[in-house]
Amino acid sequence: MGKLIVTEFMSIDGVAQAPGAPEEDPEGGFAYGGWQAPLIDRDEEHFIFEQAKGMDALLLGRRTYDIFAGYWPTAPAEFDFTALINRVPKFVASRTLQPPLGWDAASLLQGDLAEAVGELKDRFGHVHVIGSLDLVQSLLRLGLVDRLNLWVYPVVLAQGKRVFADGAVPTALRLTESRVFANGTVKLEYETAGEPAVGDIDADVDRLT
Repeated sequence: MGKLIVTEFMSIDGVAQAPGAPEEDPEGGFAYGGWQAPLIDRDEEHFIFEQAKGMDALLLGRRTYDIFAGYWPTAPAEFDFTALINRVPKFVASRTLQPPLGWDAASLLQGDLAEAVGELKDRFGHVHVIGSLDLVQSLLRLGLVDRLNLWVYPVVLAQGKRVFADGAVPTALRLTESRVFANGTVKLEYETAGEPAVGDIDADVDRLT
């Protein structure tokens, strides 16, 4: 079975809304659209693309699909991501969109979310999710996420949609990779590892001494 890999670009306080442009997602009066742009550098862009090259399929929520479909089909060819994003099969989880979708290689996810995503993981080795915060909350609640790629930027936004919003399911994570960039951004890669363990700090201290 393949893996579902979620990539999010987020502030230190967990906000991942509208990193790319001022008007990307102003929902809720979000005032900091495009917050990632002044912070990203070429080293990060290269590293992000190297990781993305392994995607076999892309799963998106409706809002992120609308943003991507409005940009990538006509994006400059010299951008590393342009050919990749336009080529890979894209699946959209939406109750409001109607087929056919206008973006090449894009189709609606049909039926029960858990079953449909399970079928994608059977068909593809690496299914990537980018942004799509509402969808990510559902995927986390259903235990369908295998890996989290979290890009944490040195900024506090104090408002906006968060990666781990209300209703997120408690989950233990295992750090598999980390990297710090010169601009202060930290890239953290986690695998999900079941439910969080609990214990007594006094008992654990006694055990370790």
